[in-house]
Amino acid sequence: MRDSRGAEFDDFVRTRSATLLRVAYLLTGDRHEAEDLLQEVLEQVYVHWRRVRTVPEAYARRALINRAASRWRRRSRRPERALGDLDPSAPDGTENVLLRELVIAALRALPHRQRAAVVLRFLEDLSVADVAAALDCSEGAVKSHTARGLARLRAALAGSGLVLPVSNDSGGFR
Repeated sequence: MRDSRGAEFDDFVRTRSATLLRVAYLLTGDRHEAEDLLQEVLEQVYVHWRRVRTVPEAYARRALINRAASRWRRRSRRPERALGDLDPSAPDGTENVLLRELVIAALRALPHRQRAAVVLRFLEDLSVADVAAALDCSEGAVKSHTARGLARLRAALAGSGLVLPVSNDSGGFR
């Protein structure tokens, strides 16, 4: 029979792993890397479950960001691998795949703090305060990272037809 820690953790993994995998994928840009990253983080969450069980998702998100940043630092010492040639004129619905690859490549080109801020803020729909807690920085820094990241994404995706969020008068985004 499983202990309560195991049952609670299993329930957490069952209900939140898809969301965490999506965050990991958007942080890494590679499905296999994201799966490996999430596996490492879930192992870490399990080991620290008694301490983090009141906020396991926030802890896991933070761990994903930290481990992804460590991987980015290690990868920056190695040459970047190419995404391959993409043919924008390919027929039969490949436009969506090409657009997704273009967005992932643009996200991968962002510095890790900007990438994390954009992913958590807009793709995970977290509040500025939640992103600040996940990144361990001020709300102003989150807004700055987000604005700079969106500006770089806009420049990288110019001409793709993709519409990115724009800032409103209060310094936030809509």
